[in-house]
Amino acid sequence: MSSNDREKIAIESHGLTMRFGDLIAVNNVDLSIERGSIYGFLGPNGSGKSTTLRMLCGLLTPSSGEARVLGMNSRTESEALKQRIGYMTQRFSLYDDLTVRENLQFISEVYALPRRERAPRIDELLRVYRLSERQKQRAGTLSGGQKQRLALACAVLHRPEILLLDEPTSAVDPQNRRDFWEGLFELADGGTTILVSTHYMDEATRCHRLAILDRGVKVADGSPKELSDRMDSIVLEVIADNPNAARNCLVSEPAISSITQLGIRLRVLLPKAIFDPQ
Repeated sequence: MSSNDREKIAIESHGLTMRFGDLIAVNNVDLSIERGSIYGFLGPNGSGKSTTLRMLCGLLTPSSGEARVLGMNSRTESEALKQRIGYMTQRFSLYDDLTVRENLQFISEVYALPRRERAPRIDELLRVYRLSERQKQRAGTLSGGQKQRLALACAVLHRPEILLLDEPTSAVDPQNRRDFWEGLFELADGGTTILVSTHYMDEATRCHRLAILDRGVKVADGSPKELSDRMDSIVLEVIADNPNAARNCLVSEPAISSITQLGIRLRVLLPKAIFDPQ
């Protein structure tokens, strides 16, 4: 890889592996993620998505392998790296007893934002994420969508070059999910590199590129179209008021390869030939 090509890469890993005792949570994962792109990790619970993100941002030390993030080794330069990345967990990691504004003020101190910049930056984020009228409200009393917006505001307050999002839409309604993704596109357009884990198929298709993880192994990666073209099957998502009953009805259908339940959603795998016999 030439030096020019290397400068375009925000994240690169080779043989990234994480073991917890006898369990191999992530197994020999290689990644190459371009700057300014939205890169997704798609897979069910337990596939290694969260563990991979935590290794990349320096929260977990890999058992073996190496990751370089913004040219820095995530194992040996994790403290310096934390100043240049933002990380948002699926539980949002807010301080419920603090107000919206106090949460942002605390984060500005954690990242040592210059004192003169703190109030203007916080005011900007309150406006962008539609929280100005809630700034004196305790975070613990916010709705799911409001907590999500506050968590994202906290994650981007220090203007990180890379944003890592762990199942950020799992606790919000469809409208808030759509609004959240519009915000991600704006950040990517501004040059932020975004890594997002999800088990929603519709969100995966919004990524520029994605990796499919299964039991800690990267089984495929590419653009959503490339992955779709490679597959011999089509994945349908079925939303049901009674997913157990729907699953019981579908499981006897001979054409269905597999059914995975994710909350009220069923992920149904069907051969492409059913839809395109040619």
